[in-house]
Amino acid sequence: MSESLEAQIKSFASRLDQLIRRGQQVRDALAKDSSNPSAIVATRAWQEECGVAINQLSGGSKAHWLARLFSDAFLMRSANGNAREGAAPQAIVQSLLEVLTQAVAALSREDGGPVIIASENVPPRRFEFVHNAELRQVLEQAYTDGRLAMEEGDYDLAMRTSCGILEAIVTDALEHKGLGELAVSGAPAGKIADWSFDQRIVFAEKAGLIRGGCARLPSAARAYRDHDANGGNVTVSERDAKLAAQVLNVIMRDLNPGR
Repeated sequence: MSESLEAQIKSFASRLDQLIRRGQQVRDALAKDSSNPSAIVATRAWQEECGVAINQLSGGSKAHWLARLFSDAFLMRSANGNAREGAAPQAIVQSLLEVLTQAVAALSREDGGPVIIASENVPPRRFEFVHNAELRQVLEQAYTDGRLAMEEGDYDLAMRTSCGILEAIVTDALEHKGLGELAVSGAPAGKIADWSFDQRIVFAEKAGLIRGGCARLPSAARAYRDHDANGGNVTVSERDAKLAAQVLNVIMRDLNPGR
């Protein structure tokens, strides 16, 4: 096994272990109260991260056996192959945990198993839902750069990139909605570009464009615009960067529900 492949396998194995631990926490929280808003948001964020990891491991192919298992986990198929109706949220989480466990087992094979495919071969995250076509390619590159910054431990850059993308896609959705319709929700007069980051989030929620996922943004993320002004004195933790990335993925799903 080459050193690069071995390093890649170790990295994915560690990532999957973390997802499994978080999934167990999410499952237990849902078991206590499946209607708890915080538990629901945490579940959606975790599922999104699982989807990203599985997409990378399967090389972006929906036909890959691991990608099929992941899709089937949401359907909660019974033994006869039919989709179960009314499956409890924690049961779906448990099913996803079993998929992650199978991925870990495949990575444990001496040859790396049939799962590993170089991450550079994975197609970039698409932003077709963004109405401003000129922004799409920029956002795709920024998304890739943000993930690279996270992998390299540059948590400040990773968090600021996630927040910049988040602000851009929320602004695009607000501008497409139009000030006329936003005024009904009490939105301030003037250009949306002049609104604060928090204002854009608040009125995107009031307009029904996004749900409450931004409630999980850490304070460092909400003040991301001020980092440079503070001379780089703001400390951004790994947790801050991960939370910002999770919220971004949740909001991307809100704005592109058919993905």
